Amino acid sequence: MHTKRTAALLVCLAVLLPYGFVSATGVTEGIDDASYSVGVFVPGVVDGSPTYEMMVSGAERAVSERAGTSVTVVEGGFDQSTWEESLMSMAASARYDLIVTSNPSMPEIAARVASTFSGQRFLVLDGYLVGNGQIHTVLFNQREQAFLAGYFAGLVTTGALPDANDQLAVGLLAGQEYPIMNDVMVPGYELGARTVHPGITVDFRVLGNWYDAGKAAEIVADMVSTGVDIVLAIAGGGNQGAIAAARELGAYVIWYDSSGYDNAPGIVAGSTLVRQDEATYEAVLAAIDGTLVFGEARILGIAEGAVAFDNDHPAYRRLVPAAIRSEMEAVLDRIRSGDVTLDMPVP
Repeated sequence: MHTKRTAALLVCLAVLLPYGFVSATGVTEGIDDASYSVGVFVPGVVDGSPTYEMMVSGAERAVSERAGTSVTVVEGGFDQSTWEESLMSMAASARYDLIVTSNPSMPEIAARVASTFSGQRFLVLDGYLVGNGQIHTVLFNQREQAFLAGYFAGLVTTGALPDANDQLAVGLLAGQEYPIMNDVMVPGYELGARTVHPGITVDFRVLGNWYDAGKAAEIVADMVSTGVDIVLAIAGGGNQGAIAAARELGAYVIWYDSSGYDNAPGIVAGSTLVRQDEATYEAVLAAIDGTLVFGEARILGIAEGAVAFDNDHPAYRRLVPAAIRSEMEAVLDRIRSGDVTLDMPVP
């Protein structure tokens, strides 16, 4: 005969089944036998999202280094209205010592879930919340990252590459608008571009979703028709449309968060990096070892090695002249040394 706790867990499992609990390889790990269990909640899907791919990779790497641990990955899908219910279900199952997730909206969602389940611990990447004893957050300095992208765009549009035109115009295509995009990333990109030349204009457009490559291609084509010769693409699956339009019309694309050169050599001219895999790995390992400080909110940037620009890829080195590569290295050094300060505003 089941105890009340067992019955409650059976109810929770019935609730959880529709949410697609899978590991990164498509098989749920044997968490019932694990001494420490990690659940990774992806607010979206893993494939095609560099930040979520890195989060999963980092968590899996940490678990692989500690015997008796397990990891399960849950994809929440693109409907943000369901994320809290999914996270609540994970916590209700009482199966996870730590739930890991990543998204600027997730700290508030995790806090609401934590208030219901006082024993649940959370690690939230790409978000900021200080003082909640159940949550540890890691925020990346996206002002520095966007500045790097804008600085490179400024170098390109002032004539650094063969297909640059004689107009000082750069573009930014976002999947959607949200506070960090509007308040940090767009201004950071503009600042970087105008540090190269104050007369550069920035054409900011919004796709309205994270998957419509056809519409993204139309938007980027319209940007190029108005004089834009390089576009920072932060539009998920829509980035493929940006590449297609740039290839057809003789323009360039900047990739965000991961090295994108292999997606379109000669078209993807630059890539900013966020090392979310390393940040996730280190934090999950600390949680397993009992040294992660919950209630702490960290901000990691260029000085910490968490934000960078990929200067080493062969496709980048073939396309971009040595003088421009040196300028990108120089601006990175100036930020590392504190000569250039780009503080990340916190929510």
